[in-house]
Amino acid sequence: MGDVVSIGASIRSARKDAGITQEDLAHLAGVSVRTVRAIETGTGNPSLQAVAAVSGVLGLRLTAR
Repeated sequence: MGDVVSIGASIRSARKDAGITQEDLAHLAGVSVRTVRAIETGTGNPSLQAVAAVSGVLGLRLTAR
């Protein structure tokens, strides 16, 4: 669970640094605002595709360990 929370925190931080809202990020990534909130808070069960889309918009890279 820690990785999920850590990824969400990184996405939230990058979004805020970019100066965009959750709504803007959702639109740019092609996902719902609810999905962005779920990713940022580490709750729910967003798809890997959604996490990758949001990360890509922010210029973040996902890596597997």
